[in-house]
Amino acid sequence: MNYAERPQPWCIIRLQPNLQHSVLNRFQRRTDAEAHLKMLQQMTPSASYTVMFDSRFDNSFDDATNWMLGR
Repeated sequence: MNYAERPQPWCIIRLQPNLQHSVLNRFQRRTDAEAHLKMLQQMTPSASYTVMFDSRFDNSFDDATNWMLGR
């Protein structure tokens, strides 16, 4: 599996006033997402952002299970 195919479960969400949200970017590591979040907050302090873990994109447990079972 190359870098582009790896799951990216950490995402930065922009919260909007109408109870909607949009995913701005995805990351493999939480620390990368938090660093990017700091930069976004400095650039646009009036906007609301949060870091979220999206479990639909995390298949590391499945990969480990398949490895142990020899699949």
